[in-house]
Formats: sequence, C-alpha cells, structure tokens
Amino acid sequence: MSAWVFLIPPALVLGWFILTYNAMVRLRQQVDESWSGIDTELRRRYDLIPNLVDAVKGYAAHESRVLEAVVRARDRAATSGGTPGEQAVQERELTASVDRLLAVAEGYPDLKASAHFLQLQHELANTEDRIQAARRFFNANVRDLNTRVAVFPSNLVASMAGFGAVEFFEVEKAAVRQAVDVTFID
Repeated sequence: MSAWVFLIPPALVLGWFILTYNAMVRLRQQVDESWSGIDTELRRRYDLIPNLVDAVKGYAAHESRVLEAVVRARDRAATSGGTPGEQAVQERELTASVDRLLAVAEGYPDLKASAHFLQLQHELANTEDRIQAARRFFNANVRDLNTRVAVFPSNLVASMAGFGAVEFFEVEKAAVRQAVDVTFID
C-alpha cells in the first residue's frame, strides 16, 4: 500500500504536464489557423489591387509613379511570407501606397463616378474590414498562447517543450494614432 503513495505524486505531475502540453499545442494550432485566415484576406486584397490600379490607370495615366509604387508595394507584401512583424511592415507600406492611389483618384471626377471604380473601392473597404476582424482573432489567439507560455507553472512546460511567445500582427495607419485636430468655428 505504501508504494502507491509514492507513485501518486509523480503520476499527478505527469498528468498535469500532459494536459498543459496538449493545451499549448491546441493554442498553437489556433494561432496557426487564425494566421491562415489573415493570409486568406490579404490574398484577397492583393488580387483586388491590380484591378484598382488598372481602373485608375485609364483615367490618370500620367500618375505613373503612384501606380508603380502601389504595384511594387503589393508585390513585396504578397511575397513577404515572413513573421507577423515582418508582414506588418510590408502591409503598412502597401496601405500607405493604396491611400496615395485613392488620393490621386480624388482628383478625377469621372473616375470617382465610375461604377467599376466604386465597386472596387467598396470591395477594398470590405476586405480591409475582414482583415481587421481576422487580425483581432489572430491577436486574441496569440495573447492566449503567450499568456500560457509566460505564466507559472505552465511556463515550465513551455520551456521544456520548446513553446515560445508569438508576435502579434499589428498593422495600423499612423493617421489613426495621431490626435484629431478639432477647431470650432463661431
């Protein structure tokens, strides 16, 4: 009977280790799955951008620097395939170049009235919303995994099993972080 008393604590520790390890594996799988959701939405945007460039090109052919910058930024972002942090840098550059393209389009009333251009703009805005939703889902999964990797005692399992913190996917426009200048007119 006394031999069982000595076997129970190691069995409990082993059981806890297995449960904790499996929970981390599930969290890592959720992070990977949610990253694939972001990747799907980014691919959708990459497919829309050439159509948007072509629509603008027909009206604003002399804006070739802006058009070329968008194409280059899109190509770099589409082929990045790096970590979320590296991808975020490419996405910020792409977003900035698309914003410049849309600013150029503002100067062409016929383009702004084009049904094709308006549809592409709507699809791009819809895709941006979907990217943001996928980013929030990914970052929530990353937060859960990173918390499990960092807190005691599961951090012991994480260090023994090779689990580490995962980067968040942060893509924000600089303009969003700037304070809004509000002026009241009398």
